[in-house]
Amino acid sequence: MILFLGMASPKKTSVSIAMPVYNEEVDLPRNIPVLQKFLRENFKDYDWEIVIADNGPSKDRTGEVGRELEKKYKGVKYMLIPRSGRGGALKEVWLKSKSDIVAYMDIDLSSDLRYFSKLIKAIEKGSDIAIGSRLAKGAKVYGRTLLREVMSRGYNLLIKFFFWTSFNDAQCGFKAMSHEAARKLLPAIEDKAWFFDSEFLVVGECAGLKVTEIPIVWRDDPRSTVKVAKTAMGDLKGLYRLFRTRPWKKLKNEWKV
Repeated sequence: MILFLGMASPKKTSVSIAMPVYNEEVDLPRNIPVLQKFLRENFKDYDWEIVIADNGPSKDRTGEVGRELEKKYKGVKYMLIPRSGRGGALKEVWLKSKSDIVAYMDIDLSSDLRYFSKLIKAIEKGSDIAIGSRLAKGAKVYGRTLLREVMSRGYNLLIKFFFWTSFNDAQCGFKAMSHEAARKLLPAIEDKAWFFDSEFLVVGECAGLKVTEIPIVWRDDPRSTVKVAKTAMGDLKGLYRLFRTRPWKKLKNEWKV
């Protein structure tokens, strides 16, 4: 019998999943256990972690609940990122992460978790960024109001018109990115709020990163506290800034070096 001593087992791909939260004391104890159980059962071949990113401090018991979940569930971490905004929290968590793949999803779990593996596989196959899409062919969306649907489609058409991008849904809260792409791209991203997603997608693809879009099943959360009009104005201002400054040109030159 020949014993192969000292041979290390293949290194598992590491995945860090950020969950940006603010005043989410209700959804946290309800949905973190659901996600943790899903990963435990379906991501056995990966080293994964869930990072509760409190972009507050929240005004309710989010911090207290987050720390309790960190103690109770393996693979769950809580981070307080003061006065960061949703995008700022994601940027900080992702840049601090040492995982091979960084990802995020909304705490309400509107995106069907069965599609998460497709995002990760897309990165493993060479994509720099993988995104879930509610507007791509094959996607299914339930419970969405007509106003949200019209505004979403109109906004994404604007992005395509002005920036000639390939993706259909910049705003879906279900995305993943390679460690290398995050290190190269995120320092150039300025927005710290809701436009963060659109900015890193537009700048990333225009700078030459490969974006893969996965049609998903999405169930809209009727309890969403997102202020549509305020968010829309911020998005339009962000698009104007990108159209005017074109930051991807500088990145292209830097990445050639």
